[in-house]
Amino acid sequence: MTTTGTTAFNLDMNDLIEEAFERAGLEVRTGYDFRTARRSINLLTIEWANRGINLWTIEQNQIPMVTGQVIYPYPVDTIDMYDTVIRTSAGVASNQTDINISRISESDYLTIPNKLANGRPIQVWIQRYNAQNSPLGLTLASSIGATDTTITLNTTVGLPASGFVQIESEIINYSYITGNTLNNCFRAQQNTVAVPHLTGATVLWAQIPAITVWPTPDAAQQYTFAYWRLRRTQDAGGGVNIMDVPFRFIPCMAAGLAYYIAGKIPPGAERLAFLKSQYDEAWELAAYEDHEKAALRFVPRQQFLGNTI
Repeated sequence: MTTTGTTAFNLDMNDLIEEAFERAGLEVRTGYDFRTARRSINLLTIEWANRGINLWTIEQNQIPMVTGQVIYPYPVDTIDMYDTVIRTSAGVASNQTDINISRISESDYLTIPNKLANGRPIQVWIQRYNAQNSPLGLTLASSIGATDTTITLNTTVGLPASGFVQIESEIINYSYITGNTLNNCFRAQQNTVAVPHLTGATVLWAQIPAITVWPTPDAAQQYTFAYWRLRRTQDAGGGVNIMDVPFRFIPCMAAGLAYYIAGKIPPGAERLAFLKSQYDEAWELAAYEDHEKAALRFVPRQQFLGNTI
């Protein structure tokens, strides 16, 4: 007797849904059963994100900083950032230096007296917007070219003091507002393309997740905001797709989906308490395995005060 020699077992969506229905004492009979199960899978992965860190969704990314630009967008599928540094470089890899940048709250950022001071960024405020566009009845009061850095609107009522707007397919960052004019604009954000726009074009407030750094990056050297992020789990796809989870979470997903389905389809409600206990146990096992195993070390922050006598 020989073993298979393979370790590739997984469940595509069809098999996963069938397993969950069987655990709930049900059968997949209609297309609606498949649709409601797929919806539950997406809700289940969101629940997991709210429970804490999922190691398989951790990714490293970086944002090149531009002299004079304070606000920078980051990927909209980011749940949160948990490690951030400012990387300085003189153009030679051997001269690269990573320096910690402190995360501050909105209230801390608000109390900074001079938000346009220039230097190496040492603090960052992370704005977790919902990535939606809001129509506020804004339009271009005059046409703009592809390189213009001031944009005049019919009104700026409803726009925050700094942030992003979308004109047609282009996303633009502005630093401040005077009257109805957006000033110090940085064009072509979020991998869009800077193009001319005509008078009367619709302007949307783009609520893009972004970081705001302080001080404002200066021209002394090249700065890069490097970070580790938690991204969203990929959506459930078609029946032949497998889920964006590691193998150790497959039993947990099957148990969680069975619990979700039993709560929606009456015959399965008889097993609801049992399925809940199964799901909780499967989650504990998977979550315990899915944790950082490196030693944890705490280093106190030292502060030296001068003689006040």
